[in-house]
Amino acid sequence: METFDYIIIGAGSAGCVLANRLSADPSTRVLIIEAGKGQSDPRVKIPAGILAMYGRPRFDYGYVGTPQPELNNRRIPVNRGKMLGGSSSMNSMLYIRGAAQDYDDWRDLGCEGWGWSDVLPVFKDLERNRIGQDPAYHGTDGPLYVNRPKDPNPVCDAFIAAGETLQLPHNTDFNGPSQLGLGVYDVTQRNGIRFSSYNAFLEPVRQRKNLAIWTDTELRRLLVDQGRVTGVALSRNGEALQVQCRGEVTLSAGAIGTPMALMQSGIGPGQVLQRAGIEVVHDLAGVGQNLRDHVDGMITVRSPSARTLGLSFANRRRLLAAPFAFAAGRKGELSTNYVVAGGFAKTPLAGDLPDVQFHFVPGYRSHRGRLIEWGHGFAVHTCVLRPKSVGEITISREGGDLTPMIDHRFFSQGDDAEVLVEGIKLARRIFAAAPMADLNGQEILPGPDVQSDAEILAYLRAEALTVYHPVGTARMGRDALSVVDPASLKVHGMDNLRIADASIMPTLIGGNTNAPTIMIGEKCARMVGQSPQS
Repeated sequence: METFDYIIIGAGSAGCVLANRLSADPSTRVLIIEAGKGQSDPRVKIPAGILAMYGRPRFDYGYVGTPQPELNNRRIPVNRGKMLGGSSSMNSMLYIRGAAQDYDDWRDLGCEGWGWSDVLPVFKDLERNRIGQDPAYHGTDGPLYVNRPKDPNPVCDAFIAAGETLQLPHNTDFNGPSQLGLGVYDVTQRNGIRFSSYNAFLEPVRQRKNLAIWTDTELRRLLVDQGRVTGVALSRNGEALQVQCRGEVTLSAGAIGTPMALMQSGIGPGQVLQRAGIEVVHDLAGVGQNLRDHVDGMITVRSPSARTLGLSFANRRRLLAAPFAFAAGRKGELSTNYVVAGGFAKTPLAGDLPDVQFHFVPGYRSHRGRLIEWGHGFAVHTCVLRPKSVGEITISREGGDLTPMIDHRFFSQGDDAEVLVEGIKLARRIFAAAPMADLNGQEILPGPDVQSDAEILAYLRAEALTVYHPVGTARMGRDALSVVDPASLKVHGMDNLRIADASIMPTLIGGNTNAPTIMIGEKCARMVGQSPQS
């Protein structure tokens, strides 16, 4: 039986950081496991490849939530990356940190050391900014490349200009002093290629002799003895094995995978575990609670303009040239991450901070959920930045297998529905303003017959989804429902078990969650380095 000093469960956004930092000491043996595969597939590297990854078991866990009573009992897809780099290898590559107040709110909730003044230096240390943005907010020597998209579609400029007519400023840095306004998003790319957490942190060190990277490997359970993890039971390439741990285990399996790992190991709410037939090893009520995510509504518009991305005879030359344009200069149709532009805005219901975020797509988004639709157009996704609705993840046994029951409880707090209705109305105003109006678009969803607040809400109940930012299911804090200690990220009541991923967030930050999750990985690595090995 092999023995390691550190075992990391999950090679995602945070786990890759930990593997890099902990294996820097050649006297330690580090194991990182990943249920998925590597990154050799070109769909991972080419920005436009994201369309071909969602929903495919090769790349995506493809979870589905429980029926949502406030969304017409629909079951919402929950896509999560299943490969080295985790969701950072199949997301839209947007580099967003959230607002400073988000982190100060964490601090004020009892998470000392997580305020904005604490995390900003960590963000800067991690960043290799190639845009020339303000050094007060950005770093240039870190491992994570941050760039502008190589060849943003020109319709993005029309979207930004339309926002300016509505007093939404052109924002060139959403990670600067203010998020407010519209602009082209910064992306985690290097030379026009996806630059995931794996590329930044794990790939450069994978030849270290003291670092083992096991793909196609799933955690079955943590082996626990009197509050200490002594090893892990795994399934590797379909074969069962156990690995011993003489130091620490860190869960970096994400906001769904981490509470699942805990519960299938007997760590979690006692009643939930007993119902699933799992022996209770450590009754910890907060595991799986506090699920938060960004609920999202879409407007999609048909347009005759071939300036937009699309499949058409008018666009055939660009489509045929796409492989050559990408190979020659990382430009053309394959260079797009689709969600090229967007921004942050305040509805009439907002307080000091923006309460909605836009993800603008300069191409037609199918009104039928198809991957590709014939023709041209544009679309915008609008999400509620700081939702009040809170859900949970529990565990159930189906056909002998343990499975997560993901219950977002979207719109269970009516404020979220009201904010999203106002966000849809604001997005419509942007589309109605010049120069967007010059594209002669015809709204397909929600459609011209959907005008009143009640009609928009009915549309959202029928169509709203998530933008895949689940957090909070093993939150840090010091109360009865917290799971980890903010000062160490150790699981309460456990001697050598830490968590480093989006599940520790006590609240949902206002923006995309990949960059904050990488920061969490770095913070955890520093905590391990400051404490004696367990």
